[in-house]
Amino acid sequence: MATGLVAALALTATTAAAEPRTYEIDPEHFSIGFLTEHVGYADLLGMFLEGSGEFVYDDQTRELHSARVEVAADSVFTNHDERDNHLRSNDFLDARRHATIVFEATGFEAHSDSEGTLEGELTLLGETRPVTLAVTLNKAETYPFGHEQYTLGLSARTTLARSDWGMSYGVDSGMVGDEVELIFELEAIRQ
Repeated sequence: MATGLVAALALTATTAAAEPRTYEIDPEHFSIGFLTEHVGYADLLGMFLEGSGEFVYDDQTRELHSARVEVAADSVFTNHDERDNHLRSNDFLDARRHATIVFEATGFEAHSDSEGTLEGELTLLGETRPVTLAVTLNKAETYPFGHEQYTLGLSARTTLARSDWGMSYGVDSGMVGDEVELIFELEAIRQ
């Protein structure tokens, strides 16, 4: 009888541990980068300096229940003021009319303990289109200093055609590439 009770308690403890939890992206450790071809000479590397987000995830079952990321369009940065202002204009991000770029997850498939595919919808310039990101879990454990909370370290990548969202400036002339690689590096703190 004692053995049955111990087994029941162990099962309850395991079940209780396997539940979805909310993770908030730490804004101090959230890098949002992009790469696109510039006149065929080199790829231009840029960033968005302001972003936030959270997701609900069960790291025992590797199930993602929801996720939302918001990026401030006017926070685009390429280390060149004139170019950054052009990127904020209606030729590109139209940041005055479309201040926020939004990603919302629609599904996640784990391929291993550390890799998976994240499906979602990206809203840019008022248009919403599906995107797929390759996600890597770099680390999952209690942070060693500071907040000392359980934290996930994640990397995600996708490549999209900006013209799919109506951002076609410079595509036909070959001045600016249509393909944009998006790069996300983040730490997310369990709440």
